[in-house]
Amino acid sequence: MSLVHKQEIKLRDGQWQKLEPLLTGKQSDPGANAKNNRLFIEAVLWLVLNKGSWRCLPEQFGSSSTVYMRFRRWTECDFWRQLAQSQADDKELAQTLGKIVEYGDLYTLRIEQRLLRKTQKTLYRSAIAAAKAVHPAGPTQIAVDESTLHWVGLVTA
Repeated sequence: MSLVHKQEIKLRDGQWQKLEPLLTGKQSDPGANAKNNRLFIEAVLWLVLNKGSWRCLPEQFGSSSTVYMRFRRWTECDFWRQLAQSQADDKELAQTLGKIVEYGDLYTLRIEQRLLRKTQKTLYRSAIAAAKAVHPAGPTQIAVDESTLHWVGLVTA
């Protein structure tokens, strides 16, 4: 996948000045400081607009796993939605942040679907194990069943 054909979205200075005071990780904030909030938001915008995977994130944005984990934290606490709603006066910026919100919602939905499938597989496997424990099949019964299926297949063919 060539990076030449990829869209690059950069926040304009005016947009960044509106967002900067609202973001966490500033020098004045307690706790850990973010290295570069603007670069992080531009990395997420690159990913969302190019519909790329996290591991395809260009190196100029830093570690893809770091960007991914921070994106997930902000998505889980609904920070993106709050940020988009706070920019109602700037329609372009609100739409751009809205795209991140939509991506975050879809991403969360995919995670929930994966967890549901995993739970269903676990339940299915435990039900199969319980059924086998109640009616254990002997080796001769399997051989007869396989033999019968073989002959039935030959007769119906």
